[in-house]
Amino acid sequence: MRVLGWLAAGLLALGAAAPATAAEGRLLVELNKLEPTDTGACRAFFLFRNRTGRTLEAFEMSLAILDSGGVIDRLLTIDAAPLPAGRTTLKLFEIPETGCDDISDVLLHDIPACTPANGEATDCFAFLDLASRASATLSE
Repeated sequence: MRVLGWLAAGLLALGAAAPATAAEGRLLVELNKLEPTDTGACRAFFLFRNRTGRTLEAFEMSLAILDSGGVIDRLLTIDAAPLPAGRTTLKLFEIPETGCDDISDVLLHDIPACTPANGEATDCFAFLDLASRASATLSE
């Protein structure tokens, strides 16, 4: 039994370490890392894996930052554009006046702007996937 427990724990650890990939036709937004800054803020590292087949010339996310008790601490709108088709893009954003250890969840509650190049605004929620490797979750 003990060996099975170690095996199961090892497989879970390998699964957690596997990089998140975007399926064809999807946009994966991954909260990759949270890192404290010298000013006491928290820097969030996001990876955007755009497999939609379209460059997004406008892409804004409205985020609610929840504290360790699950209470909304602040609202932020971040601009991640442009997101080139077929590429993975790294974007860094600062969460002011909030320590990384105080963040339990980052809630994506709206996408105020999502426009493909040479196209009209679209509903990005229809092809969006979320993932997190950070201590905080990323959810909608």
